[in-house]
Amino acid sequence: MSKADTTRPFLKLTHQGALIALQAAVAKAEELGVPQNITIVDDGGNMLAYIRMDNAKLLSAETSKSKAITAASHRQPTSRLDPKLEVKLAIAAGGRLTNLEGGLPIVIDGVCVGAVGVGSGTGAQDVEVARAALKGIGAEDQIP
Repeated sequence: MSKADTTRPFLKLTHQGALIALQAAVAKAEELGVPQNITIVDDGGNMLAYIRMDNAKLLSAETSKSKAITAASHRQPTSRLDPKLEVKLAIAAGGRLTNLEGGLPIVIDGVCVGAVGVGSGTGAQDVEVARAALKGIGAEDQIP
């Protein structure tokens, strides 16, 4: 058996990339005047970067993490999960998955390398801040 049969090369989001994405998201949140909780995870849902901006909603810290994990796990924006399965998925995943807007996968060269989750504004504001994170590192935007 060769290495080609048992391994594969892949892209990996670095901590530096996560910090750049985080800075871009914070800049957009400041521009909007909406303090946010912003979480960046790798493709396995492991946290690489997080910030709770001054005056961001406390409980939105948890939703931003859940949004990032969901987007990484499903390789799609959080709002695209089937609403009929939302409760079942949340229970099966220990409450870690959500259908709330504001979670976007970080896709580079067609490969999901992580995700960003944003919470504390309206759904539209959360998505706008998440999209700024993607733009900050040149990731593909999955929202038309």
